[in-house]
Order: sequence, then structure tokens, then C-alpha cells
Amino acid sequence: MNSQATGLRVASIVFALFALGHILRLIKHAQVVVGTHHIPMVVSVVALIIAAGNRCFVRRQR
Repeated sequence: MNSQATGLRVASIVFALFALGHILRLIKHAQVVVGTHHIPMVVSVVALIIAAGNRCFVRRQR
């Protein structure tokens, strides 16, 4: 396996982990607070779509 394939595999795993984290937040209804701001669940929905899309895109590049 060359270095580009290894990098793409690592990127795919990282994006998958981010997507799983957002799925868990949506299932558990975990609240995220940054300073005094509450982050709405819709942010996790959007981030999940982006992370899953990036993972699929990176996976196809291998």
C-alpha cells in the first residue's frame, strides 16, 4: 500500500468517526454548550451529512 492509499484510508476512518459521534449525539440528545451558547441539534444533522459525504468521497478515491 502506498502513502496516498494509506492517507485516504486514515481520512476515511476519521470522517467515519466524526459521523458516528454525530449519530450518537442525535440518538442520546446530548447538549453541547460552547461558552454560553447552546449548539442546536440541526448542526449535528448538517455535520453528519457532510462527514458521511466526505467519507464516501474519500473512500471512492482509493
